[in-house]
Amino acid sequence: MNLEILHPVATFLAEHKIWVTILSWCIVGMGLVQSLIYVLELPAAWLEMRQHSQAEDSESSWQMLVSDATLPISLLAPAYNEEAGIVQSVRAMLALEYPDAEVIVINDGSKDKTLQCLIDAFSLKPIARAHELTVKHARVRAVYGSPFYSHLLVIDKENGGKADAINAGINFCRTPLFCVGDADSLLEADSLLRAARPFMEDTRTIAVGGTIRIANGCEVHAGRVIHAGLPKSILPLFQSVEYIRAYLMARLALSRWGILTIISGAFGIFRRSVALEVGGFSHGTVGEDLEIIIKMHRLMREEQREYVMRYVPEPVCWTEAPETLKVLGNQRKRWERGALETFFKHRDMLLNPRYGRIGILGMTLSLIVDVLGPIVEVLGYFLIPLFYLMGFLDFRFFLAYTALVFVFGVFISSMSLILEELELQRFPTARDLLVLAGASVLENFGYRQLNNFWRVVGFWQFLRKKQSWGEMKRKGFAKAT
Repeated sequence: MNLEILHPVATFLAEHKIWVTILSWCIVGMGLVQSLIYVLELPAAWLEMRQHSQAEDSESSWQMLVSDATLPISLLAPAYNEEAGIVQSVRAMLALEYPDAEVIVINDGSKDKTLQCLIDAFSLKPIARAHELTVKHARVRAVYGSPFYSHLLVIDKENGGKADAINAGINFCRTPLFCVGDADSLLEADSLLRAARPFMEDTRTIAVGGTIRIANGCEVHAGRVIHAGLPKSILPLFQSVEYIRAYLMARLALSRWGILTIISGAFGIFRRSVALEVGGFSHGTVGEDLEIIIKMHRLMREEQREYVMRYVPEPVCWTEAPETLKVLGNQRKRWERGALETFFKHRDMLLNPRYGRIGILGMTLSLIVDVLGPIVEVLGYFLIPLFYLMGFLDFRFFLAYTALVFVFGVFISSMSLILEELELQRFPTARDLLVLAGASVLENFGYRQLNNFWRVVGFWQFLRKKQSWGEMKRKGFAKAT
């Protein structure tokens, strides 16, 4: 029966053998291009990390703590149904080491007890606060302040999505810099000092991103990660390897090349004046953190203004990773939709000399990695084995493709771990590194492929103009110990 089903397929492929060959080489060629990108990113990331050492960061940060030249900053924390961890997160923000920082929590129409938890924990009372209406957002229902925490402001507004909530925070803040974070994330005590340093060192700096790490398995007390541990379950462990690879390799390299195209929505600092010029964060997208960076690039290139965007590895933000396939799948599909929305909205920048290296290199990388990459990889999972089994590809070709997929994936993840250990040393024991090394091997046998399937589903959802975020359940940091 199986032979009868495959016979017409084999006949069709035999009649179009030249196209089979071309398609096979396209799939392998795309893999080679992505591998070349990773090979180039590794030394660039190492050089960037060496140039901005921990010692330099630490010394400069402590000087800033007592300096009058340190720029005031507002921490904007949009919150939607975050009752599980909102109080610890806000306490951690209030305890950050920074001479002049205000915490602005934006309750984006939560349906749970997020607002009530904040009112009870910080003795909030309604207050009046003068603010601008430069960027649009949904109606603000009330503004709260605390008699005990003068640098805490809570905005209660109608639901409009994360971008809408951030825009409300931008209108209410009064500082030259603002930091965008997640209400379900924890910033290390000196993270603001380290991330804000580039703004004081170079007035051309308009945006800076820091490192995101997985908090699952860490010991958390009073809103602080007091011991960095590894997740106990396999999915967050795989994500730990992913995050190290994405931040310590890819974003460091893009920062060095001057083509940084994303600053994570969980931890990024922006110059408020430039954010207002581009109209704040865009509505109608699930990738608002990616899109505002491209808008900033576009503005500065079109007006021929000098500017700098940087990723600095040492400021760390800890976030809770999904622990179920359903929640993780929703997250990855949403990320893919956000990347595609941004790319196609700004597709006129692709290979356009007017936009310099961000148009020539940055948008081209986005085309390869975000648009074509997942589709070509998933096609390869099915077509290369099928072509081999039907005799259209020889064994050497099939072996070369398999080696490219698995061996190179292990190599890149392993090199990222080496970068982490050489410079940041966030994991205290050799056992942790061995566990991560094992995870960097295992993730290539199923997890990586599953991620690409989710990204293809995200592509389909993008074509259907789906905008929902999907379910994102959190346990909260009280249970992360």
